[in-house]
Amino acid sequence: MQFDVANLIAILPEIAVLITACLVLVVDLYLQDKNKDVNHTLTLIGLIIAIALTGVVGGGDRQIFFDGNLIQDGISDLLKGAILVVSVLGFIYARPWLKDRDMLVGEFYVLGLFAVLGMLVMASANSFLTVYLGLELQALSLYALVAFDRESKKGAEAAMKYFVLGALGSGMLLYGISMLYGATGSVEFGAVAQAVSEQGMANEVLVFGIVFLVIGIGFKFGAVPFHMWVPDIYEGAPTPAVLILGSAPKIAAFALATRMLVDGLQELHADWQGMLLILAVLSMGLGNLVAIAQSNIKRMLAYSTISHVGFIFLGLLAGSTQGYASAMFYAIVYALMAAGAFGILLILSRKGFDAETLEDLKGLNDRDAWYAAMMTIIMFSMAGVPPTVGFMAKLLVLEAVIRIDLLWLALVAVFFSVIGAFYYLRVIKFIYFDRAVLNAPPLVTTGGVRFAMTFNGLILLMLGLFPTALLSLCQSAFI
Repeated sequence: MQFDVANLIAILPEIAVLITACLVLVVDLYLQDKNKDVNHTLTLIGLIIAIALTGVVGGGDRQIFFDGNLIQDGISDLLKGAILVVSVLGFIYARPWLKDRDMLVGEFYVLGLFAVLGMLVMASANSFLTVYLGLELQALSLYALVAFDRESKKGAEAAMKYFVLGALGSGMLLYGISMLYGATGSVEFGAVAQAVSEQGMANEVLVFGIVFLVIGIGFKFGAVPFHMWVPDIYEGAPTPAVLILGSAPKIAAFALATRMLVDGLQELHADWQGMLLILAVLSMGLGNLVAIAQSNIKRMLAYSTISHVGFIFLGLLAGSTQGYASAMFYAIVYALMAAGAFGILLILSRKGFDAETLEDLKGLNDRDAWYAAMMTIIMFSMAGVPPTVGFMAKLLVLEAVIRIDLLWLALVAVFFSVIGAFYYLRVIKFIYFDRAVLNAPPLVTTGGVRFAMTFNGLILLMLGLFPTALLSLCQSAFI
């Protein structure tokens, strides 16, 4: 095999992120403490360049390169763009929190950028080997980010739990991949799909491989019953790390599931559909019911994440172009909602105090009416209240499920959504109808954070009113 320089054009966004990470790592060595903001600026510039390059090299026909290990198509273009946009928002929200605590150091940005690079690799993967390498690059970076606050015992405990359970999930996934390789003789999705169509379910090794594969995907999504790591990590990790962990990686997890199940194992849809159906019902049920009992808002958002994962699985198990497009739409929208929700928690925090309980949101409208409005839009969107985009995302997923004659499943999803609306509306009650704590200091914010939060909140509203632009991109990606 000869190296073709033309292949590098397709991975220019990944190259831009890698160069940015290396540049921040080197430049940080020579920066004085008062000049650490340079790390933040370099990171944002690198991510914006990567977004521009994604638009430049994207589009056109589907291409496979690097000896079949990477692919450029509509799915990779849209997912990479969404990952990069959400990551930009995450880094903007994190900066004031880090600066207040004298933690605005290059290591945070380097780890974050390498996590983003892993997500981009997963979105472009065309083989089990490549998707696993991207997954591990993302996971190893996030393990370190969770333990980023060295003085936090809760953070160290959360990182240890995340590492152990993450390694278990990765091991399950790798075991499934090895079985599929043994059954099909290839790790490339195209060759695997062809071998699977010829063998069907006659090969027992293939059956076990799919089971372990779905278990691994469930671990990475945080679906029930593989959700045990999610609430503890969300509660124990520093809020900036939770922001990065809880937003863009959900898009990458969708890429992981799509590449493996749709590109590689579409012929066996009837077999993995049943497994996803069980995971979806359990995730929606437990996620929404347990979230009601939470007083810690980070734990509440963790169980909320689990319930939203159930909705993403509904789109995937539909097995149709419409179902896959609706699941992609939901994953992108959820990442934007999660980024905004944790962004508000960072804005409410200050040196010596972290906003972690529902009580900390009391009287937010009295302290800053605009941020209160943005948080309200985010909560309405998570609850699926029109005209926010969360309503449209749930509607599209439910429509895809109904079209494959699973009306009962759609009714179950609606039932749990109604239950879930309670704890989202409870947040709005704290914001508008409860008095702020006496002598609560004014919110310390910056123009950049306010602009990013405004964009974050209004885009959820605009996509709800005019969903066609994003929805058409999702649909065209699977045509």
